Amino acid sequence: MILPIVRTAVIALRRDRAALALSFVLPVAFFSIFASIFGRSGGNSTPKIAVIVVDQDRSQASSDLLKALERDGSLEVRTAPPAKKNSKERPADYTSATAEAAVKAGDVPVALIVPSGFGAHPISFGNDSNAPQIEMLNDSSDPIAPQMVTGLLQKAAMTAMPAVMAEQGMKYTERYIGAFTAEQRKQMNANLEAMRQIEERNSTQEQGTSGFGGIVAVHARPVVGENKNNPMISFYAAGIGVMFLLFTASGSAGSLLDEAESGALDRVLSSRITMTGLLAGKLTFNTLLAFVQLTVMFLWGRAVFKLDFFNHIPGFVVMGLSTAFAVAAFGMLLASVCHTRAQLGALSTLLILVMSAVGGSMFPRYFMPQAMQKAGLWTINAWAIDGFTKVFWRDQPVSALWPQVAVLVASGAVLFVLARRLARRWEYA
Repeated sequence: MILPIVRTAVIALRRDRAALALSFVLPVAFFSIFASIFGRSGGNSTPKIAVIVVDQDRSQASSDLLKALERDGSLEVRTAPPAKKNSKERPADYTSATAEAAVKAGDVPVALIVPSGFGAHPISFGNDSNAPQIEMLNDSSDPIAPQMVTGLLQKAAMTAMPAVMAEQGMKYTERYIGAFTAEQRKQMNANLEAMRQIEERNSTQEQGTSGFGGIVAVHARPVVGENKNNPMISFYAAGIGVMFLLFTASGSAGSLLDEAESGALDRVLSSRITMTGLLAGKLTFNTLLAFVQLTVMFLWGRAVFKLDFFNHIPGFVVMGLSTAFAVAAFGMLLASVCHTRAQLGALSTLLILVMSAVGGSMFPRYFMPQAMQKAGLWTINAWAIDGFTKVFWRDQPVSALWPQVAVLVASGAVLFVLARRLARRWEYA
């Protein structure tokens, strides 16, 4: 009797495509996403950290340090903004002010300012207050990038400036121990010259040298979020909020399927209400419902986690309505595609969880490889989170939200048009 029961269950599972998808497709999809993000074994797949370098010193030491940073495969070094399309003019190099503005705008997570006088005293041993400090401007929402850049900066100093480091070591030795004899100084100068020749050959071949130690003085200064309480609360409120809005919108839009199954939809369409009017009404309701849910989420964040909500109400309203409209249209499309509630539940679960993982609702997108970060731009989650980050984290004005608002509104309009075309089957049923 066991085998017939097993065979019957297998046949039932094959017929229930929704259960089949949830049993096999969703686990494989999530495994692939997480393996792509956290299971990278090769260095080529690791996302590079974009860093701005402003060389105010223009010395040989600062030039060598910059070249070493550019050779590092983990960094994407920028000394000037990207050139505009169809423009042959090279943009002006970054200054300390424009570099700080770029970090505040979220263009890069880190900027390094090499001060004047660095070449005269590049290496600091012990507590040397006279050594110029490289200023590191960072966005505190990304705690990983500053630490990695600091380590790579020390590595670049150790591999790119062995002669400078040896010369500085001689100065420190004379300061704390005593002057060298003429013969010792002659021998050290000869060794320094040999080091410089090795550096020149390695620089020509674009290879670093190793085996020399040293320290570069770095002063880290957060320029975004330094005065905020619970800085990541706005990110989680937006990310988790959008994910659950998608579930709510798809479930609410599923009332179309219930009405079609019960025959209520036919009676409604036999009155003066058209299918376009019916869908528009449901879209309006679902948009308002999603906006209210999002408002409750952020108010809870304000009451419990001290989220700075009331100082950002205009930006929140603009982003909240845009996000709610896109989410509601997405739910309408899913309801129009599916024929039963079971299909809607399976398809919505599969798509929403994948969109949330790739779009940044589960963890920040800067953890992801570049290809997956670009793929995330095809999701509602990514654009909504970017917009709310601009509002609550970067304190940008409403006018700076136009890319996110434009994409969300345009996406909602396209999804609603597609839902309307697919809903024709109910008119001719």
